[in-house]
Amino acid sequence: MTDSSVRIRLIGDSDCYEPGDTLAGEFFVEIDEPEAIRVVEISALWYTEGKGEEDLAVHFFERIANDNGEFVDMRQSQPFTTELPASPLSYDGVIVKIHWCIRIRVFLTRGREFSSERSFQLGRVPAGAAVAQEPAPDVEDEAGDQATQ
Repeated sequence: MTDSSVRIRLIGDSDCYEPGDTLAGEFFVEIDEPEAIRVVEISALWYTEGKGEEDLAVHFFERIANDNGEFVDMRQSQPFTTELPASPLSYDGVIVKIHWCIRIRVFLTRGREFSSERSFQLGRVPAGAAVAQEPAPDVEDEAGDQATQ
């Protein structure tokens, strides 16, 4: 079998969505042996990266199984849709970042699997920026002399 891959396409004019918007798209699997696909999982999820523990939460999940007696040819376009939540919004901060994506995981026979992700932005939060610290101001002590803190 040659290399297999997943193609994901979001439907719309932009990769930026607002809370409450409908996220719609489609995917298809490029594979030589479509019968080898047992299950495909579609997730809309967010995850953090940066300082501290990384978090991940799944907002939308759908499972398409080929092991239940009904064959779905994943080489054909497979649609998905979900209404996006109010939070958390995408954020590109200095210390922490919040990313949203569609993740397609393909599980094959004999325990093999592969996946693909397509990022998108939820909300329009400005990117974070490092803040330069200014030196502490000079203050006078009780005797009227200049002192620095």
